[in-house]
Amino acid sequence: MADTRGSLQAAEAAVDAAREIFINELGAAPALTKGPGDFATAADLAVEELLRRELTAATGFGVVGEEQGGRLSERACWVVDPIDGTSNYSVGNPNCAILVSLLRHGQPVAAVVDAPLLGMRLTAIDGEPVHLNGRALPPVEAADAAVQHVGIGSLYSRDRDHLPSRERVGLARELTQAGLRPRISGSVGIDLAFAAQGIYQAAVSFSPHVWDNAAGILLARSAGAVATAGDGSPWQPGKAGAVVGTARAHAAVMRAVETARAGEGEEGK
Repeated sequence: MADTRGSLQAAEAAVDAAREIFINELGAAPALTKGPGDFATAADLAVEELLRRELTAATGFGVVGEEQGGRLSERACWVVDPIDGTSNYSVGNPNCAILVSLLRHGQPVAAVVDAPLLGMRLTAIDGEPVHLNGRALPPVEAADAAVQHVGIGSLYSRDRDHLPSRERVGLARELTQAGLRPRISGSVGIDLAFAAQGIYQAAVSFSPHVWDNAAGILLARSAGAVATAGDGSPWQPGKAGAVVGTARAHAAVMRAVETARAGEGEEGK
């Protein structure tokens, strides 16, 4: 635990340094096109480079990042998304964040989700409560929200295999019919962080990428929420998506996911 705590402190120090780039370059235009509708800004590249340098120097662990890739280590490695919600960031939308997590044996044990434009930093160590700006939060099950909000990130998808756009729209419809209220932020990291605070009662990530999901999975677990892969099985790197939330909301989301998938299958016949 002492080593994990020291690693979390190193992650927070690295994120502190990255914040300056993040804030100063807000609104940066695309600098690297990765595919149709998918791009990185110069800030994405600079933040990841800084995080790689600082984290490796402080801990000796390798880094896997969205922009420069890397190889997951079974023993320990960092996973970073320098700017989650890049398209938001590039137009000044505050729903964007720096995501950093430490994985040991394929599971997150320490995480930082920092949203500078929202004044929100969440940290977690496996087995301990989530902290918001240094203050421990109560378990999400302790909050009895009258309105059940579910973050679903985005309805747009370039991926035809993992919940394509039509299926995502179907999921939003099913959630609404189940009495839940879908919310679209454009940032997986923000959605999962909101679920860990009880702002959302659940959140769905459609992303297959470990850097999008790992930090939020740990936040949810530390908040006492149910946290699984997109298909409801135990989360691990390589599995597509994530669903987190209170036990009741998570179950409702999984029912809606199955109904949406079944409906997509029927339409495709």
